[in-house]
Amino acid sequence: MMQKLLAEGLGTAFLLIGVVGSGIMGAALADGNVAIALLANAIATGCILYVIITTLGPISGAHFNPAVTLAFLLRKEISMGEAIPYVIVQIVGGILGVWAAHIMFDLSILQTSTTDRTGVAQWFSEILATFGLLFVIFGGIKNRPDAVPTLVALYITGAYWFTSSTSFANPAVTIARGFSDTFAGINPAHIPMFIIMQIVGVGLAALILPRLFPKD
Repeated sequence: MMQKLLAEGLGTAFLLIGVVGSGIMGAALADGNVAIALLANAIATGCILYVIITTLGPISGAHFNPAVTLAFLLRKEISMGEAIPYVIVQIVGGILGVWAAHIMFDLSILQTSTTDRTGVAQWFSEILATFGLLFVIFGGIKNRPDAVPTLVALYITGAYWFTSSTSFANPAVTIARGFSDTFAGINPAHIPMFIIMQIVGVGLAALILPRLFPKD
């Protein structure tokens, strides 16, 4: 279990290093072109997802996301005794990853985001983004287990662009990004609704996906 928790914490930390670090670098080099910064952010996030899922998946299942852990719990593929520690280390790992990114770019370690991300459009986007992520994961596990890292990486890279929220789809990532007043940040006041919508996405997935991808 300790090996699994280390994998989940380290993997989530690297995910946030990728998200926040690439956002900082992209914004610095894009000279005000938000589209270029977002493209860099999306590509780097997809790349790090492929790496951490491929390397750490055999150890912990490569959740790196409380929404994914909750989905596996609802499918009774992970116990509550495993799920709670998973979620804790994911959140802690995510925050540590944000702080590591700040250190790399010589920024103040402790920050609070001022970036507003709110409204019905973005809330609905988080439902869709989270449902879509779980669709990709469970569809991949059912039909092409070896392709799951690629499928998740491609989905998130694309979802950065086809959702108005830029596809957080992850409560640990959402919380951690509240601690960064950079390109990838989110105002802490707007975090609760994002997480609620992500949980709604998990609920929809729990209702629909077993009909598409039943357990063997």
